[in-house]
Amino acid sequence: MLGIIHRDLQSVFDRDPAARNPLEIALLYPGLHALWAYRVAHWLWTHNLKLLGRWLSQLARGITGIEIHPGAKIGDGFFIDHGMGVVIGETAEVGNNVTLYHGVTLGGVSLNKGKRHPTLEDNVVVGAGAKILGAITVGANCRIGANAVVVKPVPPNSVVVGVPGQIVKRKEQRDPELIDLNHGVMPDMIGASVISLMARVNALEQIVARHETNGAHVPVHDGWAESEFSI
Repeated sequence: MLGIIHRDLQSVFDRDPAARNPLEIALLYPGLHALWAYRVAHWLWTHNLKLLGRWLSQLARGITGIEIHPGAKIGDGFFIDHGMGVVIGETAEVGNNVTLYHGVTLGGVSLNKGKRHPTLEDNVVVGAGAKILGAITVGANCRIGANAVVVKPVPPNSVVVGVPGQIVKRKEQRDPELIDLNHGVMPDMIGASVISLMARVNALEQIVARHETNGAHVPVHDGWAESEFSI
């Protein structure tokens, strides 16, 4: 138990530059309080004390603003930064060294009693307000942008942005030994699309200009002139 507490404290030190000492973290970090309450509630849940486990998880929810179902499976090094509004469903599975920011939802989209919540593999970072929905898997070393809505599986080493989430593979493989919380650096998919469309329009305008220079028939105003159909 002491080893688990030490690892949980260390995960805060590793990922929050505002953390100053263990006492401050233990007393003032609601994400850590919610995690510790979850660990006890999960033990109760797995030992067939489900009502007591749910009661404890709801108590922690009222105190921290973080809802973690005791049936969820969470690995080592889990860190919830700020935490308010985080929801983790019953069949969610979270790997090692995963980081969630406030407002994140790992939710279900089915009435199926079986697996209906996401699986996050190791070293995933999920930005503030992101929603990951359904029994999908987010591969290791992925970054989910703030407010993204992810409803499809995500391959490892990917970045996801937008609504619905657009997947972009990272150009370089991430070193799993390094902590990467730079979730603010995200590709601008809309900007890239606009640039692509502008380039296409410019290319078409150049084609039209060449045809005009060569005396080819081109539309006049909003329609075709009668002379355009003469032989």
